[in-house]
This record gives sequence, C-alpha cells and structure tokens, in this order.
Amino acid sequence: MPALLHTAIPGLPPARIGKVREVYDLGDELLIVATDRISAFDAVMANGIPDKGRILTQLSSFWFDKLSGVCPNHVLSVDNAEVQARLGQPQPELAGRSTIAKKAKPLAIECVARGYISGSLYKEYLAKGEDVHDLNMQAGLVESAQLVRPIFTPATKAQTGHDENISFKQAADIVGLETAELVRDWTLELYLQASIHCATVGLILADTKFEFGETEDGIIWIDEALTPDSSRFWVAESYVPGKSQPSFDKQFVRDYLETTGWDKTPPGPQLPEEIVDKTRTKYVEAYERISGERFA
Repeated sequence: MPALLHTAIPGLPPARIGKVREVYDLGDELLIVATDRISAFDAVMANGIPDKGRILTQLSSFWFDKLSGVCPNHVLSVDNAEVQARLGQPQPELAGRSTIAKKAKPLAIECVARGYISGSLYKEYLAKGEDVHDLNMQAGLVESAQLVRPIFTPATKAQTGHDENISFKQAADIVGLETAELVRDWTLELYLQASIHCATVGLILADTKFEFGETEDGIIWIDEALTPDSSRFWVAESYVPGKSQPSFDKQFVRDYLETTGWDKTPPGPQLPEEIVDKTRTKYVEAYERISGERFA
C-alpha cells in the first residue's frame, strides 16, 4: 500500500497540519491522524514511509495504556469503529492511524528525559562543559555515555528551525514553577518505567521527548508516546559508548541525506526505495520488539 501523505475528511473543517500529524476539530474532541510523512533537518521529505503513521499510532497507544498509572493522557479511543462512528461515513484510509483525543492547550515547552548523552545535548556539553543548562554533569563524558542518573532537559518549541535546550529555571519562567516541577517529575517517571520495559526486550531507551497540555481538569500527557520519532532506542547487546549508536529512529534517513549534497532547505528530496524500505523495517521492528505484537 502506498504511503498516505495527506488526508481530507468531507464535512470537517481543514485539519491543522503538522510535520506528521493532521488534527481535526470534532467540537469537544480532536481526531488526530498520523500520516506516513517523514521529516529530517526540519524538512518534510517528498515521499513517505508506508505504514509509518499506523506504527506511530499503535505504539503510542501501547505506551499510553502501559504508563497510564503515571499521569493522565489525552487518549479517548483508537478503535477504528469508534473513529468511523464519529465521522458518520467510511474513511478506510484512517484505520489504525487515528486517535480520538481530549482537547488540551499544549504547554510552551518540550519535556525531554535523557539517561544517556547524545544528540544536541552532547554537542552543547562539548562546547560549554558540565555546567551546560545548570545540569552539573560529570566531566569527561564521551558520546552515548550513560549518565549517573536520568536528567530532565526541557526545550523551547521553535516555530521554525530547531527546538533549543533550556535550563529548568528557564522552563519554570515560561510555564510557572509548579507546572514545571510537575511535568519534570512525570517526565522522569515515564522515562524510568519505559526504560525498565525496554530493557526486558533488549533495548536501551537513550532519551525521549514528551508533550503535556492544560485542560479544565488539569495537565495531561498529549501528542505521542515513546515512538521512534520522539525517542532514541538502541540495541543493548551492541551498545558501545564513545560513538554514535545504531538506532530505531530517523537517524538512518539523516545519515543518507548527509551523503546527497542536499542543502537542508525545504522541501525535502525524494528518498530512494531502498532507504524507504529499510526505514520502514526499522520502525516495524521497534514496534514489534516493544509491544510484543506482530505488526499487520
């Protein structure tokens, strides 16, 4: 089946379009549809990864359910029959990739937990040292090194370009101290419990990003949950600190793009069939290892 890059639902206002998800307003609820689009370097590629949206939705559903004891979340249903009933007409292309969700006002920060140093934080650590963002990290860390304890590294939400890592104090200035402390504690507990599960299936959860939103009943966990789009999963048996690790995320696509000469200016280029197939395989393997279910 070809990749689903866009949706349009008769009778509903146009969706709010993100890099991957399209969000429809159902009145008191939202319909969130995960497409098969894939982005890298803040640009959406010309073609997608078949089934990616279904994998993201079903893996998120697994985690939202498994970690529901930590904090409330936005999921009302991922059942296809319920989705179709809300729409009042058949929309077969939405099956397996749709979530009926509570409405929430997203907080103005991203909430990131890291148990290992990699990616943007490692680059900042090399440039600024162990006091980067007031984290008081140990000296002499190498790339992909495990930290003494997981840390909370909030980030801004950039409208264009990259999100920027900030200190906890800066996050508290943005959302208020009480809210910052709450989402920090939830972020670290979600990371801890998810890491324990990943270890049982031979994976390391290096880091992950969460979003939270405000409702009349309080703050809830929204968006997605511990997918290859928002997390770094490494294979435990091949983990070797001191270098970049093979992972079940978009790094495979980024590595390919670095060889093409593309200047990273949107729109993104067409991905070759081989890259598409290998990326899909990585996403499917991540889903099957973590959930214990066959992807179909």
